[in-house]
Amino acid sequence: MLIPFELLETDTLTRLIEDFVTREGTDNGDDTPLETRVERVRKALRKGEAVIVYDPDSQQCQLMLKLDVPKEWLEE
Repeated sequence: MLIPFELLETDTLTRLIEDFVTREGTDNGDDTPLETRVERVRKALRKGEAVIVYDPDSQQCQLMLKLDVPKEWLEE
């Protein structure tokens, strides 16, 4: 299930993005400040390049590139 980022409270969205960009394996040696990485993701969401995916079974959200989302999910 896709969740429009606009429906999330600003603080909730920021925490979700921070969790994503600070996960083990996501920095790849990147020394870019946290604020910059968060803003990059925020821009990708605004441009429609990234989406928030919610899994009702695990009750977890994750961020994905729109290109990686199954097409049938985008049509729902």
